[in-house]
Amino acid sequence: MLPDLPDDDEWIRARLQLIGARIQARRMRQNLTQQAVFLAARIDRGTLQALEAGRGNPTFATLMRVAYALDMPLEDLVR
Repeated sequence: MLPDLPDDDEWIRARLQLIGARIQARRMRQNLTQQAVFLAARIDRGTLQALEAGRGNPTFATLMRVAYALDMPLEDLVR
């Protein structure tokens, strides 16, 4: 039996904030600027800023690009 989804999307917002924190922490551990990451990932600055802030609705491709640019498995970013 599949679990029921919560009635609201707060769990999604919480997960996006966690993903953003992981991106920022990894970037800072590697001593990278946001500019270095958004250029390497081939996304725009606003997208990376929104991701790190836990906002927006990133595509799978965007998450794959950021994980690749940060040299981390996508699984580590989204789990």
